[in-house]
Amino acid sequence: MRRFLTLFLVVVLTVITAGSTKAFAQDTKAQETKKARLQKEIALLDSQIKAIATKSANAVNQLALIRKKVDARKELVAESDKEITGISNSISSKEKDIKLMSERLDTLSEYYGKLVRSSYKNRNAKVWYMYILASDDLGQAFRRYGYLRDLSKQMNIQAGKIIETRDSLEKEKEALAELRKEAESVRSQRLADVGKLQAEQNDSQKLVNQLKKDKKKYQQDLAKKQKEVEALNREIQRIIAQALSEKESPKTGGKTTSKEPAKPIDYTLAKKFESNKGKLPWPADGAVVEHYGQRYDPVYPNLKLPFNNGISIALQQGSSIKAVFDGEVKQVVVMPGYNKCVLVQHGNFFSFYCKMDNVSVKKGDKVKTGQNLGTVDTIAGETQLHFQIWSGKTPQNPETWLRPR
Repeated sequence: MRRFLTLFLVVVLTVITAGSTKAFAQDTKAQETKKARLQKEIALLDSQIKAIATKSANAVNQLALIRKKVDARKELVAESDKEITGISNSISSKEKDIKLMSERLDTLSEYYGKLVRSSYKNRNAKVWYMYILASDDLGQAFRRYGYLRDLSKQMNIQAGKIIETRDSLEKEKEALAELRKEAESVRSQRLADVGKLQAEQNDSQKLVNQLKKDKKKYQQDLAKKQKEVEALNREIQRIIAQALSEKESPKTGGKTTSKEPAKPIDYTLAKKFESNKGKLPWPADGAVVEHYGQRYDPVYPNLKLPFNNGISIALQQGSSIKAVFDGEVKQVVVMPGYNKCVLVQHGNFFSFYCKMDNVSVKKGDKVKTGQNLGTVDTIAGETQLHFQIWSGKTPQNPETWLRPR
């Protein structure tokens, strides 16, 4: 009975472990993907921080990048914590497996020992004959004959089970050793990341203190940036209003002669665009350093900044910028602080790509999803794409429209 229960538990545990191992492997893969992305973002932010520090005295932008790097580092530490927890749970599961396999091996060895002793007692053929002839009836004689005939076969089978179980046990022990080694590696990396996080937080505080000392210059820089944001917002609103209502006809002698109705809005295209909410491709692969929504000053937290109608994505120098959906280029404009901006219409939806350098499209061009629009610009050492999405005259949070990463 004990042997049966042990074997039953082994089978049940094997099924459960297989499921949990698969789930753990999937979680580990997702964690590794996210950690790789975060490490890539941190490296990119590092390069931009260095570029800003050497090419300009723009401590405000440097502070924003350092704080984004701090956030990415915190996420990286959190992912390491999750990974350590998962590995610890897997180690605990492996230890239980090893204990159960050891018990099974003991049971198999005990049963094998009994077979060996029985075989030893009946090693003489005369004893076998006497054992069969001493049977009470013919049925018992046949059963005893079958037992003696199968004794050697059972011993071989049992010996095979012992070898198989022993091999499995050794593999489990090796897997356990690898898990422990992996756990130590992750813990070591986590410790290093925590140290870097502390240093980056210190750098952030030093910059805040520096900016507070030169309050007048800081306020001038801030006021300039606010004017640039407001000018961009007004221009975008003007272009959208024009696209949704009426457009100016060709000029004659430098003057606008008349106005004509705008092209009919392609609501079929708009419906397709809307149905892809949360699935649109990213215009470029980088770290989001400014998010959509209301922002507050990083140095004076009570000071409200202009509402951010889009997101800013830190990129490698010269990165290609791609259209997020089919549409028509509505305008290519140049704005202070944003350089070239490409504005694409998708029915009554619009996508905007600002801080671009070389633009490979022009007004009126039809573009496809993923088509190259140009390259990102580097302004004062800062290489970032400013990206917006609008539904009619209402700005949207681009991150809710783009694919999760």
